[in-house]
Amino acid sequence: MSGTLDDQYLEWLYGQVSPVILKNPSRTYWALLRQLYNKEFVWFVPNDDNRLEDGRDLRHEFLTDLHGPDHEHSDPAWLGLPCSMLEMFIALSRRLAFETDGEARAWFWHLLEVLDLKQFTDKFYDPEAAPHKFNQVDDILETVIWRRYNSDGSGGGLFPLRNAQQDQRDVEIWYQASAYLVENF
Repeated sequence: MSGTLDDQYLEWLYGQVSPVILKNPSRTYWALLRQLYNKEFVWFVPNDDNRLEDGRDLRHEFLTDLHGPDHEHSDPAWLGLPCSMLEMFIALSRRLAFETDGEARAWFWHLLEVLDLKQFTDKFYDPEAAPHKFNQVDDILETVIWRRYNSDGSGGGLFPLRNAQQDQRDVEIWYQASAYLVENF
């Protein structure tokens, strides 16, 4: 790996969900994942700070992979940066995989498919050439962050339910996920 710590980390994160060596733009998602990495995950529902901490824990894992278990080369300021949407999605995918005996990669792409983000391959998505697509992705992420979806989670939530027992906009992400798993798996 070369480049800045952020570049190395983004490449490492990308490798958690897709082969880094893949070069076919109709099957790569560098631009989308970079946007997810640059978008801060904001929490305001109690206990969603756990999703933030899970996401930030990935940095320690990355540094351990890069420098070994001591990773004395770590930068406390970098470790303390806000959690990105990409980090939150990857960490959440890992938890979902653990709960379902599935694969984290598959869960990551499932979440992106639910949000209709899987369409933004590098072949069709260049945020500089098509700023309206950048705004479209940003709007989707803002809907998730600020919970602008319907009370059952449809219309932009990560875990839409057929039979929601409570307003999903007020439910922590992990309990939304749990209800989704019960209903669908």
